[in-house]
Amino acid sequence: MRARAAARAASLLLALAAPAAGEPAEASEAQPAALPGRDLYVEHCATCHGVEGKGDGPAGLPILPMPRDFRVGRFKFDADGDGRTGTDRDLFLVIRDGAGAVGGNPAMAPWSHLGEERIRELVAYVRSLERHPAP
Repeated sequence: MRARAAARAASLLLALAAPAAGEPAEASEAQPAALPGRDLYVEHCATCHGVEGKGDGPAGLPILPMPRDFRVGRFKFDADGDGRTGTDRDLFLVIRDGAGAVGGNPAMAPWSHLGEERIRELVAYVRSLERHPAP
């Protein structure tokens, strides 16, 4: 019940923070604009994770723990159970199934409706935001 309420609250925050129809979303000059996943990221992820991937999007600020900062390249979950966290497959599964499916914050909703190809594009774009690779 609590997870459902958190997911509903996150959805409401996303709706409030999303640009109105026809308004262009802000983009940073630092972002690799040529990657196919960029527009998907801006549309679906930036409201929580921030345009630059800092985890500082307007809808993500009240969420605890705060959304992941993609710039550092550290990821928490071993969603595929292979003993390694943060692989492309792990990111794919967290995006597709939501973080709650692997014990994370249920506010990170599942995005399975985007389809496999678009989720792979998001994974590639999230990787492109990495500025300080994890050791």
